[in-house]
Amino acid sequence: MLKGFYSRAFRFSWTYWRRYPWAIGTVFFTRIGSTLIDVSVPIAAGRMVEAVAASAGARAAFVALAAMLGLSAAFHIVRYLNSRLWTWLAANVLREVVVDGFAAVQRFSADWHANSFAGATVRKITRGMWAFDSFGDTLMYGLIPASIVALGVTVLFAWRWPELGFVVGAGIVIFVIVSVWLSVAWVAPAAQRAQEADSRIGGYLADTIGANAVVKAFGAEQREQERFARITKRWRLRSFIAWNRSLDTGLAQSGMLWLLQGALLSCGLWLWLRGRATPGDITYLVATQFLINGYLRDVGQHVRNLQKAINEMSDVIDFREQRSEVSDCSGAGILQVPRGHIQFEHVSFRYAGQSASLYTDLNIGIRPGERVGLVGHSGSGKSTFVKLIQRLYDLESGRILIDGQDIAKATQESLRRAIGLVPQEAILFHRSLTENIAYGRPRATESEVTRSAELAHAHEFIHTLPRRYATLVGERGIKLSGGERQRVAIARAILAATPILILDEATSSLDSISEALIRDALDKLIAGRTTLVIAHRLSTVQRLDRILVFDHGRIIEQGTHAELMARPDGHYRKLFEVQSTDLVFNP
Repeated sequence: MLKGFYSRAFRFSWTYWRRYPWAIGTVFFTRIGSTLIDVSVPIAAGRMVEAVAASAGARAAFVALAAMLGLSAAFHIVRYLNSRLWTWLAANVLREVVVDGFAAVQRFSADWHANSFAGATVRKITRGMWAFDSFGDTLMYGLIPASIVALGVTVLFAWRWPELGFVVGAGIVIFVIVSVWLSVAWVAPAAQRAQEADSRIGGYLADTIGANAVVKAFGAEQREQERFARITKRWRLRSFIAWNRSLDTGLAQSGMLWLLQGALLSCGLWLWLRGRATPGDITYLVATQFLINGYLRDVGQHVRNLQKAINEMSDVIDFREQRSEVSDCSGAGILQVPRGHIQFEHVSFRYAGQSASLYTDLNIGIRPGERVGLVGHSGSGKSTFVKLIQRLYDLESGRILIDGQDIAKATQESLRRAIGLVPQEAILFHRSLTENIAYGRPRATESEVTRSAELAHAHEFIHTLPRRYATLVGERGIKLSGGERQRVAIARAILAATPILILDEATSSLDSISEALIRDALDKLIAGRTTLVIAHRLSTVQRLDRILVFDHGRIIEQGTHAELMARPDGHYRKLFEVQSTDLVFNP
């Protein structure tokens, strides 16, 4: 399992690095070269001391000094060039990682987004991006050089002094095995729990701050603060445990390095006493042990950083590997919608986790340009009906056709570009009013945007704003009133001019005067377009061409308002009479 855990991270990283083969290859080999140069510096230092101790003359000593300084300069130059190329590569790759993570999340199903905290998702993507950066740095500047030093020093010692090579090699192997075990088995689980608590903090902050108006409405600031304090207390405890385990592991590694240092130098002195090592050799050993200590001291930290980076990358890797519940089929084509004819053929559908199907063998057709109202109790299936047309979910069986084309065989992008939506609760971006209105047609001209706003009766209030159409509307349009947001959403649908239109009680947030104006705009908007109106207030569907009455996933009645009202015991008539009574007694 551990092997698979690491190999998954390596495969993910290699997916991006291999896009720049010359860069990653140059970085890798220059890093190896700089490390080998670093390993050679103690040898030159030993030769210089040897020349001095043996009174070999000034020339030999200065030649050794020049060699040592030349190697040191070469190390720094190669290291600098390596770092410059690595930062260029990292900047490009990190951008691609975060863009791909965003793209994957954007394409997940409506269910996925409904069940996920937006704040936690944002935190996972950004944290995964920087974890990828840490993963690459740890490999390139930590573990790869340390491995080269360990192998190089062991080989050099074994070639000159087999006993010393065995002592150093065995010590390094023991150090690495213990360090890896402590990092993976002791530190990593605690770090994973701390990371989960960190994600929970992000999710809670986004959820609560986004609903600040509700918090204020109920005077719940103190209650939310106390709840957040409990969440952060759990994070503090888990992080404290993870950090302490990391410190304990560092202490154990320091102890092992101390023992390795003592063993190396003791063995060197033993060789000197036996006449098998010169003062220059001892200098070489002392310099080398500092080199080993410098590279290996942080091996445990590198392993912990690598483990931490893999843990934090896991969410982004999951995003990349997770198959979207609704995806384009192989060879999906572009949907062409010249007329807007919709046909349900033997459609069966159930939501995930539910034992019973909502729809079973549903057959219904909507003619081009027909205006159809969808009514029924909450949960009756009217909202699901339009979600299936948008292909927010896939069917159990059957198919949905638009102008004779199976929407499951068309790209989702082309399908949704053909469908305009005005939701009950208008959602806007924290962008200018122009950008929000033109979202369905980004290349629309200024005059087209203005004309759409005029038809939606949004132009009047927009002109009262300090920056008019350049005004930023705040997150989710919070700076505007509910009615103003709804007018902007209607203007957006007008400008998009899609052949199919879905209205989810589009006038519900408007006052009576604005509603009358908007109804006039909507009448112009829906003329000649296939229109589906999800109606909560039945007064909004009386002038439509046909009304579909839903009950537990079945269409139990259909007809015009007059036809349905003519049925004495009809379901629609009962709904209408109940609402009419409520209006009389609760004006």
